[in-house]
Amino acid sequence: MKTAVVTDTASYLTPEQIKKYNITVLPITVILGNKQYKETEELTDQEFFDYLRNEKELPTTSQVSMGQIQEAYDRLVDEGYDTIISIHLSLGITSFMDNLRMFVKSYDKAKVYPFDSMAASGAEADLVMMAGLLAQQGVEPTEIIKRLENLRDSTHILFAVDDLKHLSRTGRLSNHSAIIGSLLNVKPLLTFKDGKIYAIAKERTMHRAYRMIATEIKKYTEEHPDWNLHITVVDSNNREMLDKWSNDFQKDFPKARISKSHLGPAISVHTGEKTMGVVWDKDFENEN
Repeated sequence: MKTAVVTDTASYLTPEQIKKYNITVLPITVILGNKQYKETEELTDQEFFDYLRNEKELPTTSQVSMGQIQEAYDRLVDEGYDTIISIHLSLGITSFMDNLRMFVKSYDKAKVYPFDSMAASGAEADLVMMAGLLAQQGVEPTEIIKRLENLRDSTHILFAVDDLKHLSRTGRLSNHSAIIGSLLNVKPLLTFKDGKIYAIAKERTMHRAYRMIATEIKKYTEEHPDWNLHITVVDSNNREMLDKWSNDFQKDFPKARISKSHLGPAISVHTGEKTMGVVWDKDFENEN
């Protein structure tokens, strides 16, 4: 049995990670005006953020098509894979997973396991990388799915946006709390719950948002003292803050493994620019 792992560009894996864990990545389409671009392949982050700042017509996205999925799956079958674990963006913010589950019912060239990350970005990436690592080790697909479920259950996400207008206009904010982002200098703090995005708090500055997140991580470590901790810091065109938060987390949690990631166009369409996020979970690379 030979197992492949497939994901979408919302995981924002680096080329090095894609190669290391042998991941097939399918691009989400980003629409700017009347032009369509495959994320990471045809559109740079700089081009996207320049458009977001300067153009009146707001960008949109289009999910990975079942045609793209079939082409990728068929190619993997031709390469000798008979099992595919397909990990994607949360069903709570896109209908893609429903479409994929319908598609695989009639796909008979390989056994496909669709897996809802119930998140995006760094949280999705951790699941994908762990699946890739386990597949390389020859772990049975059903055991990989169990391990993925355990990692997903251990994962927490908090992120602060500059304002909520993008999440509000795209309909991705589940508790309709856009009003908390309308106050001057408020940084709404959000999380994923059951795969959907909820606003849970507001802070006056990104520094205070950091302190609140650090407090939550400290509680997590106290609840799971025997776990090795992995923290991923994520930015949306906010590299200076990314470096600062990463350094601060390393000081506050010296035993943790700290990673960095970035939100590209497909997610920044909804969060806007200058977003900062943090994902923390049980470290799949250093399990004990």
